[in-house]
Amino acid sequence: MGPRFSALAALLLIIPARQQAQQPLAPIDWKQVDAALGKSGTLQPDGAYKVGMPRGDLHVTAAGVALKPALALGSWVAFKQVSDTQAMLMGDLVLLEAEVGPVLAKLQEGGIEQTALHNHLLHESPHVMYMHIGGHGTPAKLAAAVHAALALTTTPFGAPAAGAPAGSFGIDTAQIGQILGFHGRVNGGVYQVGVPRAETITADGVDVPPSMGLATAINFQPTGGDKAAITGDFVLIGNEVNPVIRALRDNRIAITALHSHMLTDSPHLFFMHYWGNDDALKLARGLRAALDKMNVRKA
Repeated sequence: MGPRFSALAALLLIIPARQQAQQPLAPIDWKQVDAALGKSGTLQPDGAYKVGMPRGDLHVTAAGVALKPALALGSWVAFKQVSDTQAMLMGDLVLLEAEVGPVLAKLQEGGIEQTALHNHLLHESPHVMYMHIGGHGTPAKLAAAVHAALALTTTPFGAPAAGAPAGSFGIDTAQIGQILGFHGRVNGGVYQVGVPRAETITADGVDVPPSMGLATAINFQPTGGDKAAITGDFVLIGNEVNPVIRALRDNRIAITALHSHMLTDSPHLFFMHYWGNDDALKLARGLRAALDKMNVRKA
């Protein structure tokens, strides 16, 4: 009786602890994050709180195409709540070369780490770098550190300019979505599609939602005559990298960069950036051929 009683007592102690562990976290006041960052964000369906900061101040061209900020110049940060008061931060900051050093120094001063620094495009003018960042702490404190760094740039914190009126987009987004097998939305004059992976991705042991930069990004910017410029990145595990390269090249879509964005992700991911400017439906078929080489979530 003694050992059985001890075991039962231990079980009764464990059950409340498990119930307590499963209780929902206290809600974070994201308005404090907005105030510290100087820009309002949106709570995503997957639970992340994301703030977009497109570089509307920059005028960048690539292969003769004037890039809309939503195509390839979208700085952002996102927060994943991990306790009642703490969050994990991830982000991607679009910077001119002269901004890299000052921003990096200010981020380090504020406790924000860099996880990657590289190009996404080729032959663009002016040259643009992309700084991927990460951090853990009180969300408002993290946001304030990011704001202090971006204050050293000309990143605009006001509301973005209004997009083109409905019905004047120039490419058949419904058909593109049907070809890809995933539908998106028009944002800032660009048709944007996100394709999450099927696996759960973790960083530092925390599940990372797809909206924190882990969904394959497909962006179409109309360039006239049913054509579009495309760019974005495929989110890949190692054995998918070269099959996707071959699928894209077979469809005349150029590879512009291949690298990592994070340091402690599991499984480890590779991010492949690409470029094309051709018939939009033709490009969509090429992108779909690449998606078919990946383990993506069913639409």
